[in-house]
Amino acid sequence: MTEPKHAQLRKTVAPFEKTNVKTSVRQMANTLIPLVLLWYAAYASLSVSYWLTLAICIVASGFVIRTFIIFHDCCHGSFFQSKKANDIVGTITGVLTLVPYLQWKNAHAIHHATSSNLDKRGVGDLWILTVEEYASASFISRLAYRIYRQPLVMFGLGPIYVFLIQYRFNRKGAKRKEKLNTYLTNALLVALYALLCWAIGWQAFAMVQGPIFFVSGLLGVWLFYVQHQFEDSYFEHDDEWSYVNAAVDGSSYYKLPKVLQWITGNIGFHHVHHLSPKVPNYYLEDAHNATPPLHKATTINIRESLASLRFRLWDEEAKKFVSFKAVKTRMRKAGKADEKKLSSARPSLQGK
Repeated sequence: MTEPKHAQLRKTVAPFEKTNVKTSVRQMANTLIPLVLLWYAAYASLSVSYWLTLAICIVASGFVIRTFIIFHDCCHGSFFQSKKANDIVGTITGVLTLVPYLQWKNAHAIHHATSSNLDKRGVGDLWILTVEEYASASFISRLAYRIYRQPLVMFGLGPIYVFLIQYRFNRKGAKRKEKLNTYLTNALLVALYALLCWAIGWQAFAMVQGPIFFVSGLLGVWLFYVQHQFEDSYFEHDDEWSYVNAAVDGSSYYKLPKVLQWITGNIGFHHVHHLSPKVPNYYLEDAHNATPPLHKATTINIRESLASLRFRLWDEEAKKFVSFKAVKTRMRKAGKADEKKLSSARPSLQGK
């Protein structure tokens, strides 16, 4: 895509970079109120059946995801025009989703500025190795990477580590304001959880909050994973990297059923979001529909997205994600080819 087309594409999306206070407030109401009611319903159902509790918790976890989308928009300054309003709502929704507002805001800004850039990996993204990097890595590094990319680890232990442990500490090099916001988030979390444990008992609290936390965390990691880890994604080194190409080609359009699209705050239109983070979640679909070039973005549905579980390494030559199995087969063939060359060279060496 050429630079003039880049400029035109961003110009087409620009009209959607506006907030609507009424829509934002309405979204807060239809997200936070149901979340509180569902949490209470899950608690009340403990006296009926824990299976019913779990069913309610799964629905509630969807509203935690929707709460995170509000938090996410506040981080981009796209939920309200007022910076103060974004900061306040962002901090509150950050407590509800266990994510410190300023820490995530700053790390996520780096993610947007470096997404799909092979020379600037490591902040706000998942650990991705290229085939060449994996082949030249030590046994310990390969083992660590394979464990990290194992689905049960990434989507089972991953949410627990990230949301319960990692986000409780400040990033290296964090400035004072960011550090204070992390401390504030942790203090509010302790106060909220202590109050709930006092009100209903720690066992009941754990039986309700535990499933909601785990399911919402798993879904959150999955959404982030699948929208950048699809077969024909986009990765380039810094000298060839393009912000617009990274947005349109390196982010997928995750086409979900309407109910799930609503619950996930339209985040499936991830290509639009990466192209223009200032577009609030409730205008992402409109921006996509009004911009024909964006229709060419890779579209995946739920069934197709499951294939991404096989994609572990980025192949720079083929320009696509590949599985460990494919790389192992390639390395074995390369080894046999080298051995064959060595064998054919032995007679001539012996002759000399």
